[in-house]
Amino acid sequence: MQDKNFVAYEYKTKTVKNNERAKTMDLYEAFGWEATEVNSAIGDNCVITLRRDRKIPHKQELIKLEKKAEEERAALDSLERSKTLGASIFAYIFGIISALVLGGGMSIVMNASGTVKNMVAGIVLGVVGIALCCITYPIYKKIVLKRTKDVTPAIDNGEEKLANVLEQGNDLLENREI
Repeated sequence: MQDKNFVAYEYKTKTVKNNERAKTMDLYEAFGWEATEVNSAIGDNCVITLRRDRKIPHKQELIKLEKKAEEERAALDSLERSKTLGASIFAYIFGIISALVLGGGMSIVMNASGTVKNMVAGIVLGVVGIALCCITYPIYKKIVLKRTKDVTPAIDNGEEKLANVLEQGNDLLENREI
C-alpha cells in the first residue's frame, strides 16, 4: 500500500472591501493561512476563502496573535473612519439648516403679497442660505484636516503594533523564537 501525505485543513472565509483585499490576505498569511479563492461579492466587496493546515506548529500562539492582529486592524479601521465621521455629521446638519434658511427665504418671497419689505427680507434670507450652503464644504474640509492631524500619530502607532504582531506570527511559522 502506498503512503499518502494527507493534510487536513481548516477553512475560513472573510468578506472585505476590494481595496482591503491585499491587506487582509497579508494579515492572514502571517498566521499560516493561504488564500485559495477570491470571489466578487455584492457591491464593492469580495469574499476571500482561506485555508490552513490543522496540525500547524504553535497553533495556539498563532490563534492568539491572529486575534490580537484582528483587534489592531479593527482599531485602525475605526481611527480611519473617525477622520471624516464628525465632519460628515457637522456637514449634514449645517447643510440641512442652510437649506432650511434658503427655503425660508424663498417662502417669504413667494408669500410677499405685494409688500416690498417682505420681499427684500426673503431675498436677504435666501442669499444668507445660499452663502451658508457654499461654506459648508470648506468647513468640512477644515474639520477633516484637523482631525486627520490629530489621529495620524495614533494610526502610525497602531500600524507599528500591527506590524510587530504580524512579524511575531511569521516568526512562529518559521519556528523561530519570539
